[in-house]
Amino acid sequence: MSRTTRRLAVAAAAAATAVLLSAVPAAAHVEVEADGAQALAQDVELTFTAESESASAGITQLRVILPKGIAPSDVTYKDGPEGWKFATTDDGYTVKGPAVKVGGDAEHSVVVRQLPDAKELVFKTLQTYSDGKVDRWIELGESDDGHGHGHGNEAPVLELKAAAPGATTVSPTPSASPTPTPTPTTTQTGVSPTPQAADTEQDEDSGLSTGAWIGIAAAVLLVAGAVVLVVRRRGGAQQ
Repeated sequence: MSRTTRRLAVAAAAAATAVLLSAVPAAAHVEVEADGAQALAQDVELTFTAESESASAGITQLRVILPKGIAPSDVTYKDGPEGWKFATTDDGYTVKGPAVKVGGDAEHSVVVRQLPDAKELVFKTLQTYSDGKVDRWIELGESDDGHGHGHGNEAPVLELKAAAPGATTVSPTPSASPTPTPTPTTTQTGVSPTPQAADTEQDEDSGLSTGAWIGIAAAVLLVAGAVVLVVRRRGGAQQ
């Protein structure tokens, strides 16, 4: 084979390789990053980047399933694509809005009240496009083909450093306002009566009122009797 022929063969092989490589789609995925990713760290900002793998539709929604130890009420929205809104769900949250440009990535950030005491956190994510297609980034790292290679749908994972010395778990975020304790009714003496005492006082008040009425009735009867006696005496004297 001449030198010219070999050069043509190498050039043809290189061109064929370039065509094949360009025909393979880029491996899209979702990533999560955080400065100060440490167990039990507080007010940590997490940034999620969802890469697009569609050549015809834009990303319109990301649904994130929170790992154990992070409640939806502990997450607040910080930033995201223009026009996107944040809403909590039973197991995490969603951010959605107008489709980003075709081929564009969707990046958003949230703040977590406190990271749990763990070595890593898995954030399973569902990525929806404007044409209705859904990419499910929910596979765990150990789900591979037996040769150390995953299936291409791994969920984003955040590695955590060990907790700082003395770090403790803060109290959970209240899910609802506590029920107010009933304020006891105060009497003139400043002591709240028990139900039994209140019933006794009521009975005593009722008894005094009844006795007063009996006394008034007795006095009226006595006066009436005296009047009748006087009238009879005067009538007997006139006869």
